Amino acid sequence: MSAFASSTSRPMTEQNVHPQPVEKRNAACRTCPLHPFFFCVCLCRLKFPSDLDELRELAEMLKFYNREHHGYVLLLFCSAYLYKQSFAIPGSSFLNMLAGAIFGPWEGLVLACLLTTIGSTFCFLLSSAFGKQHVVQFFPGKVALLQRKVEENRSSLFFFLLFLRFFPMTPNWFLNITCPVLNIPMPIFIFSVLIGLIPYNFICVCTGSILSEISSLDDIFSWGTLAQLLTIALMALVPGALLKQYSKSHHKVDCMDRNGPSQVENKPELHHLKNML
Repeated sequence: MSAFASSTSRPMTEQNVHPQPVEKRNAACRTCPLHPFFFCVCLCRLKFPSDLDELRELAEMLKFYNREHHGYVLLLFCSAYLYKQSFAIPGSSFLNMLAGAIFGPWEGLVLACLLTTIGSTFCFLLSSAFGKQHVVQFFPGKVALLQRKVEENRSSLFFFLLFLRFFPMTPNWFLNITCPVLNIPMPIFIFSVLIGLIPYNFICVCTGSILSEISSLDDIFSWGTLAQLLTIALMALVPGALLKQYSKSHHKVDCMDRNGPSQVENKPELHHLKNML
């Protein structure tokens, strides 16, 4: 009885009342008879993060599971990323930061670039098969404007698309669903996504690797960061402008070569001079 009294009279510390989240998950993971992946999804109520606090909590949990179940966490992350990209759901910046927090900056960057390209290609195919009429119906003005710009830059289409991907204010989900309507060839689309989103993905992934030091989303896309992305976007326009200028001058020379004899025939004085010679 005294032993029971002494045991119950001990003060309960905060650690005894509220165990640390990592300790609780560690103990539950070892004792739960369910599959770790199924347990992770069901018990922890995984969802897409909507703010920085939710992103930190999700990153902490997935980093813990990634130590012992790397394959399952990788499969879960890839499935979530492809789901958002394939159905043109905005908010890929959070997933890019999550990739940096879980897998590190370099592995996260490679993973983000590959998943962005694959998911955008799925979105392209879905829009091409089922969504062309709906895209034109819901965004007629934007589609018409983009159609004019594409026709103006048809000779340097790849660099124009690269500029749109580099530009920090471009909605990439809208480009993914609109490119089939504009008859953009798939190889040009794929490589423009793969190369054009590297700077954006790099910034987000590197931010995710230091997620604990970020206090606001404004720290990610500061004016300096936006200026760097804008500079890269403008640099992508230079090769396209040179190609366009070259094609115009080359076309002008060809027209002069083709129309030269006919212009001579149309001028009587030149025709008379030609007969005298």
